[in-house]
Amino acid sequence: MDRRIKKSQDAIMEALISLMAEKDFEKITINEIAERADVNRGTVYAHYTDKYNLLELCVETRLDQLIESCMPVDGVMVEGVMPSASRSSILQVFQMLEQNHLFYSTLLTSKGVPAFKKRLQDMMIQSIRQQLADIHDNLPVQQEVMAQFLASAIVGVVEWWFTQPQRCSAEEITEQLWSLLQLNQMIPGAMPAKQSAPVT
Repeated sequence: MDRRIKKSQDAIMEALISLMAEKDFEKITINEIAERADVNRGTVYAHYTDKYNLLELCVETRLDQLIESCMPVDGVMVEGVMPSASRSSILQVFQMLEQNHLFYSTLLTSKGVPAFKKRLQDMMIQSIRQQLADIHDNLPVQQEVMAQFLASAIVGVVEWWFTQPQRCSAEEITEQLWSLLQLNQMIPGAMPAKQSAPVT
């Protein structure tokens, strides 16, 4: 991608997020976005069909960045799926969230824009499903119930973390969440690995 195009797109996305921190998404106009990004109205429409398309692509871009931030160096990225949980990958996610606090807190806490929270939760569900299939055999509840429960809980913790006036550090919240995952037997080795069926 041309560097100037990327610079314009980044400026437009940042303008949208800064405006969302100030007012409801539905009340934001393309003219306001263009003015805040210091580009003309035509430049915005050259990249996005409307503000809803801009928001959608903004969410996709940031979710991809979150996934990439917690990938091991030699890992393979699966579209729309978080990598298997590890303490370091969770820490990297929270560090990225912390570094881009305005952006992520705005998307997570904006009542008029549930898209980001839903996409993040769907991504978590897919990742947890994979881990449950890999490391668990006899769960006390259905795998899908467990996946939905844990994904909702994790996203809820992230949202709560953002709303605290004096929130703990990325390292501290990582340790707390890691302990919860261990308690819910979501860490490889926390319970016996899936056993092969006996040969009859």
